[in-house]
Amino acid sequence: MAQNFAYLTFLQFAGYVFPILTIPYLARTIGAEGFGRISFASAVIVWVQTLVDWGFLFTATRDVAQNREDKDKVSEIFSNVLWARLLLCIISGIGLSLLIISIPTFREHAVILGISFLMVPGHIFFPDWFFQGVEKMKYTTLFNLTIKFIFTIAVFIFIREKSDYIYQPLLTSIGYLVCGIGAFYLIVYKWGYSIRPPKMGKILSTLKGSTDVFINNLMPNLYNSLSIVLLGIWGGPVANGIYFGGQKFVEIFRNLHQVLSRAFFPFLSRHKDKHRMFVLINIGSASLGAVIMIVLAPLIINVLMGDEFEGSVDVFRILVLSLIFLSISNTYGTNYLIINHQERNLRNSTMFFSVIGMLMAIPLIKNYTYLGVAMTILICRFFLGASAFLLAVLYKRKHGY
Repeated sequence: MAQNFAYLTFLQFAGYVFPILTIPYLARTIGAEGFGRISFASAVIVWVQTLVDWGFLFTATRDVAQNREDKDKVSEIFSNVLWARLLLCIISGIGLSLLIISIPTFREHAVILGISFLMVPGHIFFPDWFFQGVEKMKYTTLFNLTIKFIFTIAVFIFIREKSDYIYQPLLTSIGYLVCGIGAFYLIVYKWGYSIRPPKMGKILSTLKGSTDVFINNLMPNLYNSLSIVLLGIWGGPVANGIYFGGQKFVEIFRNLHQVLSRAFFPFLSRHKDKHRMFVLINIGSASLGAVIMIVLAPLIINVLMGDEFEGSVDVFRILVLSLIFLSISNTYGTNYLIINHQERNLRNSTMFFSVIGMLMAIPLIKNYTYLGVAMTILICRFFLGASAFLLAVLYKRKHGY
């Protein structure tokens, strides 16, 4: 556990350093419009990625962690998840193609959407959930550092003017594909885990076992990624770019808590009595970090992004505040309810508040554009965090742990 956390902490540190090197350069080179086009494509691909992940980042991690001493069982889990994700990748690719054909805004962004889609097979062949489950996160760290290093160097080489924004997702996709090949070599040829032939019955069973977590992960896209897509349709690339300018640095801070969550998830799956310690670490660090980032918001945006992104300051502050509620949701939802196989209760709560968020997003975005997106996310994360906390309290009272 301590070693995993150390590797992930180092990875997170690198996650701060590399974007701080590239984002200011990209902001001044491709401008708010280029950022906006990247943001639109990223928001669409989030839907695709969520479909392809199908909740396996948690359920498969949990299953591998609980069976990691049984190599044959782990190989079976690895194979079933691999084939299931490849099937979902094909389905999502067909769906995205139909959207590009039928919706004008999607046709306008067809090239960047197609290039961004290449990230999906890259993610499939880079099974970080597997490394997390067997608690060998140093390999995830090494591969991710390789991706970030290649991407950072390539940005300064290939992106020289506004029209070069198209290379940003292309470089990211190439990095994931290269590291995916390396990860497969390590898992199959060095560690000796086997890939079993696909069997439709097992693939469907694997999908069914993760459906509740998938729905729980998908529903926040109704207020999150969908809001960015709507902003692109109603506000245009520049509005998307200003939102993206504020969101990008918040995502860096958010990744810290994703690292904490992922590092503790397999540990808490085996040591449920340690959850109270995790509560103090995760929510406490999120609250302290949020206060500091809100105070420093003008400095961060103005120095790193430039005058064109002045409107991103308020976006940044609103989204940073929302991270406190997101950490509560992760602490009591992902790292408690899912571990205790309460996916269905969490799913129902997430579905309800995500639909409410989608309905709120429409008037908020129409009236307040990029600020409306940020306000939608803040309100929804508040309710999702509160509901996860209440569900966890009710479960603890009933079962005593």
